[in-house]
Amino acid sequence: MSDAMDRGITVTEIAPMDQPIDASTETTAAFVGRALRGPLNTPVLIDNISMFRRQFGGTWRHSSLGPAVQQFFDHGGKKLYIVRVASNARGATICLPAAGGTLVLQALAPGSTEQIRAAVDFDGIADEEHFNLTVQRIAADTGLVADQEIYLRLSCREGSKSFIVDSLLNSSLVSVQTPLPQGRPTRTTRPGVPFGSSYLGHAQQGNDGDELTDYDLVGSVTRSSGIFALNQVDHFDILYLPPPGKHTDVGLPAALAAERYCRRRGALFVMDPPKSWSTVDNAIAGLARSGISSPNVLAYFPRVVVDGDEDPAPRVAGAAIAGLLCRLDRQHGPWEDLDQPGFGFDRKFTPAYRLDIDEAQSLVRRGINVIAGTDRAMLCGSVTLGFSNQLERSFASLPARRLCLSITNHIERAIRWSVFERNETRVAERIQSQVHAYMSALADADAFADDRFTVQCEARLRSGPIDPHRGVAVLLAFRPAGSDETVALTLHQTISGCRVAPTAFAPTFGSIAEVA
Repeated sequence: MSDAMDRGITVTEIAPMDQPIDASTETTAAFVGRALRGPLNTPVLIDNISMFRRQFGGTWRHSSLGPAVQQFFDHGGKKLYIVRVASNARGATICLPAAGGTLVLQALAPGSTEQIRAAVDFDGIADEEHFNLTVQRIAADTGLVADQEIYLRLSCREGSKSFIVDSLLNSSLVSVQTPLPQGRPTRTTRPGVPFGSSYLGHAQQGNDGDELTDYDLVGSVTRSSGIFALNQVDHFDILYLPPPGKHTDVGLPAALAAERYCRRRGALFVMDPPKSWSTVDNAIAGLARSGISSPNVLAYFPRVVVDGDEDPAPRVAGAAIAGLLCRLDRQHGPWEDLDQPGFGFDRKFTPAYRLDIDEAQSLVRRGINVIAGTDRAMLCGSVTLGFSNQLERSFASLPARRLCLSITNHIERAIRWSVFERNETRVAERIQSQVHAYMSALADADAFADDRFTVQCEARLRSGPIDPHRGVAVLLAFRPAGSDETVALTLHQTISGCRVAPTAFAPTFGSIAEVA
């Protein structure tokens, strides 16, 4: 189940019961990488490149995230979560002189360009213990105040109701460093001006840290970092990891972790070809050595050369592919192929390796899409890496797999309410009606090869909440557009989450649910 997490408290969004399932929602991508500034391990939703520059500092020579974001929006992407990660980066610090020591504040967002400042005053305070604190973050590009937090009647005395450590726990700008001074900080004033407060800048500048490793990208479940920071968002459709360094590929540990995470979240992982995939034989051998075989992975070959780029080395195009997929879904639907007019790469992109027909077919048979074309490069093949499991063989088709992910994600979010109900018969009937209407809308949009589909629902709700079998099961059978195979899936929705599994023996289409 997709969860939204906030400082250890997990909040699950539940759609109102019987709400129609929208068949035309916007596809959302998520990128994880290194940025010049911005919140750390916090998904930020952006919808244009200007917003990325304001939040994260734009293109930076030590990171491929900026060019990836540009690629995404240039190729039609609209909604993008950015997760900034860092390795050994440090935030700037402010040292406020105080009675019996120094009050040290450290910026939560690390980086050499992160500018913070603080002011202390005693306005409205008659005692010698309390003080007011104002903290501001200054935008590096404009010099204007970007964020501000004001705290009244703070105290450095542990046990106080307004103890500064407790009061700043929810700050999005700074954290309090120990040891604390014995008394309160002195008022910050301008030289020669005895009254009124001024701001004190940082005593030590932050740093940008080291080049990312695979383990920085993967992160930690318990700390909600790296790719697991996306646990804080309810849903995303596509995950992409830009190369962590100019001369570094995303390694196998990160790729495997991303695939497993996408499988759990019902998303697609776009995987770049490593630099070692310099020929078709290298690509085939490299994929075999990786052991990655999953219907939730879109792989491609070759990289691209960008006309006019100062660096002639081939570039990855995963972010551009993510943008094209988002545009395809918005204009047609995830059941369509990218290999059609209007969905080519930017004309500046040319394949770094020219493939003949036999080479291209050899790659596609193994689940690797091909970037090809002389006038305008396109992504050809429309396949996933889902060839190893017989039950998942039908998901080797990229449009079929993406249609299935879209359907199961939409239904899962729409029926969360059901597990809190008690009337099994009524819940089953309502869900069947709700899902049938959604599948009918997809059939009308030509998402299926024909108008036939099956929806069956069974509810078991009378047992207690701790019973792992308590919940709702929805069986679906349909034939995706352009496919000769019927896909049969079962969604098991429980209190703890939703599990989707292929069903080996699909019901016949004669058992299509009829809704009154």
